[in-house]
Amino acid sequence: MIINGAASAMGSPLDSNDEKGQEGPIRCIFFSEFHHIAGPKITCQVPDNYILKDIFDNVSVYIIPKAQLQRSTITVTLKDFKILGFPVRIDNKKYARNAFYFNLCFVCDAEARTVHYEPVVKKMSDFLIAMEIENCFLSASEDKTRLSAMLKQVMHDLNMHKMCTLTEGTMTSHLKVVKLAPEPKPVLDHQVPIFLEGREAFRSDHWDLTTQQVLPYINGFNHVARIAAEADVENNLVKSCVQNLIYYGVVSLIPIFQYSNVYAATPKLKKLAEDTQLQEKCILYTSKTARQPAYLRDIYRMYASMTHGNSMRDLCQRLNPQTLRINERRLVQFGLIEELIRRVYKYPIHLPGTVSEEGHSNSIYKYFTGTYSLDEICCSTGQSVAQIEDIVERDSNVVMLWK
Repeated sequence: MIINGAASAMGSPLDSNDEKGQEGPIRCIFFSEFHHIAGPKITCQVPDNYILKDIFDNVSVYIIPKAQLQRSTITVTLKDFKILGFPVRIDNKKYARNAFYFNLCFVCDAEARTVHYEPVVKKMSDFLIAMEIENCFLSASEDKTRLSAMLKQVMHDLNMHKMCTLTEGTMTSHLKVVKLAPEPKPVLDHQVPIFLEGREAFRSDHWDLTTQQVLPYINGFNHVARIAAEADVENNLVKSCVQNLIYYGVVSLIPIFQYSNVYAATPKLKKLAEDTQLQEKCILYTSKTARQPAYLRDIYRMYASMTHGNSMRDLCQRLNPQTLRINERRLVQFGLIEELIRRVYKYPIHLPGTVSEEGHSNSIYKYFTGTYSLDEICCSTGQSVAQIEDIVERDSNVVMLWK
């Protein structure tokens, strides 16, 4: 059994396997309260008897917890279930022991992700508190028929529509499950942020001042280190801004564009031959002008010609995209965003057991481990691709890995 509470010594309310789990349906919703004689008990649940008494008794100390965990998100993971609750207490002398304790809980599969339900559980608990204060909705009667109907509605609507509207007397509450994106990977200096939608659709005034300062330098070609230098913003702050924009689906990351780059078509390229909407989007994005758009066959031929043996320079010399009305830089951008193509990176490796005379005096050799791409090395050292390739070519103890 795993128990996590936002205010507990165990740290984060996020379950240990919650980040890895998949979103799943709500299997049960139950209402538990503290009876001044019987102690913690379930007084209403849908469907009936989903959580059996013996199971509840084993975890009741976490469902109706000590005072320090009141108004904290509590997640209890059992073998078959994961129980998410938000225990609360209403202080009033009219109640036995001068307080009314309850917890509204969602039950999901043990391996399911539940973090996206946390705001919903809290908001519904606050709604129940308001109704209890106004007309003793929860405590006045043993009959929980109205509460049961409410729980059924919530479970059905959230599972089917991800939203639910509750109305009781003069009070209304709107519940909505917000889909949470996974935490983006760390942003690196050599990566290039690019808008997923046109810049004109982006409202910069909705963002913090640092992000607003960075935004003008995001053009699909500037890498993070260059953006930091040109915007005069500390490098780590730029990375945080870009990571935040990725989380909200505003930008994506692509590799630096250079004519020496090598790209390879992916299996997703066949989608371009079948999906008419993708075709229209591609033609609009990659054509030099909208007045005279490029032909899809020429665009497709350029993508299909991208292989391990051809650099972008070779491809342009052979197919001449300018005469085909294709903007080759935007062609690459679109292909990377839609995953029609992928970048083939070069990784220099200094062979183990060999000694290079230049390696003793050139600190760049510390990057020749096979874990740093040329893009990363260029950003870290300030040297050009041509300079690094020249070092590799002159040293027989250094080889280039393509992947």
